[in-house]
Order: sequence, then structure tokens, then C-alpha cells
Amino acid sequence: MPRAGLSRSVVIERAAQMLDDPDLGSLSLALVAESFGVKAPSLYKHVQGLADLHRGVAVRAKEDLAAVLAGAAVGRASADAVRAMADAYRSWALAHPGQYPLTTRAPVPGDADDETASERLVELVSVILRGFDLGSDQLVDATRFLRSALHGFVSLETGGAFELPISTDDSFVRLVDGVILALEAWSSR
Repeated sequence: MPRAGLSRSVVIERAAQMLDDPDLGSLSLALVAESFGVKAPSLYKHVQGLADLHRGVAVRAKEDLAAVLAGAAVGRASADAVRAMADAYRSWALAHPGQYPLTTRAPVPGDADDETASERLVELVSVILRGFDLGSDQLVDATRFLRSALHGFVSLETGGAFELPISTDDSFVRLVDGVILALEAWSSR
């Protein structure tokens, strides 16, 4: 009988929170179980093992990020939508440094949940970029361009690479402004 209060979603949520702890080291079933006051075998009622736990956290992270991006962009278009989405993307990544890398991975082929969560993220970016009146080939390029720019900045920032005494907030605004200028130039061709 499953322990009261534990479910697959509760276990995955706890693992996601733990993954964002910079002092954790590596995530293990034993650590997650200990956080609930149970032994690791008790978690096998909810997850099939460490790989399944990581998979669950990755899908959950992609779904959570997609919801945050959608909320930020709703009611906005073109440059305003890109700015709002970029700010939300960065904020989410900074708040979830352990989960963030899981959101950038391609879905596992045949994993319907992972494929759906990944497609939602890409589709959100595509919807936002449609405001720039891009052709279908340009839309793919623009999606890759925007994701690469945001991911590059956020990866460097969460990795502690920006140590100069200049505001990273200002640098991020300039990056996003540069991306928007490039997108506007593409749409005018």
C-alpha cells in the first residue's frame, strides 16, 4: 500500500525541488526517499527507478516552463511578446538552475509525454515569432536563433560565467533587443 501523501507527482515535484539545490550534488532515490522519511524501496511504488525519476522531472520542467512562457506572452505580439517571453525564460531558468538543462534536451523518441511537452515549448516560440511575418523556413531559423540566444545567455549566467562588475540585466536587455532587430530585419526581406 502506498504511503499516505506520496504519489508519482509528489515524488517528482520533490525531486525537481531538490535538483535546484546547488548544495545537493547528484540526485538519488535515497536522497529523495530520505526527504520523505521513507526508505528508497518505497519510491518504487511511484517511480520505476532513477532514470524514470529523471524523466519525470524533465517532462515536468518542460511543462512548467511552457506554462510560464505562455502566461508571459499572452496578449502580446511581436517585439513585446519576445521581450516578455525572454524575461520569463530567464527568470524561470535562474529560479530552477538544476531543472533548466533538462528543458533544452530533445524529447526521447517514443516517449509521448516528453514529445508533447517538448513540442509545446517549440510551438510557443513559433507562435510568438509568427508576429514577425516570417515564411515557414524563416520561422524554423528564427526559432533556432531565438532559442540559441536565450539558452546561451542563461547557460553562461547560471554557470557563473558572468563575473564582470557590469549588470547582467542590462546585458540581457541588449541581447533581446539585438534578437528583435534581427527578427525585424528578416521579416522585412
